[in-house]
Amino acid sequence: MHQVFINISESLSEQAAVMYQAINFEQILVTALITMDQKLNQGLEFRYFLDSEDDWHKPKTLSLYITDAIEARELNLQARAKDYATNVLSYPTQLPAFLIQELPEIDLGELVFCHEVVLKEAEEQNKTFDAHMTHLVVHGILHLLGFDHEISDQDADAMESYEIEILAKLGIDNPYLA
Repeated sequence: MHQVFINISESLSEQAAVMYQAINFEQILVTALITMDQKLNQGLEFRYFLDSEDDWHKPKTLSLYITDAIEARELNLQARAKDYATNVLSYPTQLPAFLIQELPEIDLGELVFCHEVVLKEAEEQNKTFDAHMTHLVVHGILHLLGFDHEISDQDADAMESYEIEILAKLGIDNPYLA
């Protein structure tokens, strides 16, 4: 069984924390993994799990951390040398295959979300908070598997198509349509 661990920064208000309780993060993870498992079986490779195909059947874990703009900015500066708070940062586990073989589950890594940025983007894009957050979780999961929209237009197009497919299965419209 796949698991999602959520940690919300103490710097966020109780009202902000409550917004995340309505989102079924396990369902998002399971839907994303089922969809991407189908692609794996069709020959797609997950950049961060190239040598772990034999262990891919194991349960997966995902950690989410929700924080404020101050900490998100600091983390983005440390991780990417960009001095602003971004919506999501991904920290893939990147465990070596020999270690994944020994573990009972596969830890995909951690996604860090900036609450204020996610909320602002949802409002600016006329999306519900839940729909936008779901999109960003799917986007982040794909990053944890090794997909990167900044490599090339082809990679960006592929990643967007996976996001659209997964979101449709979750009942969310294509986020890239105006």
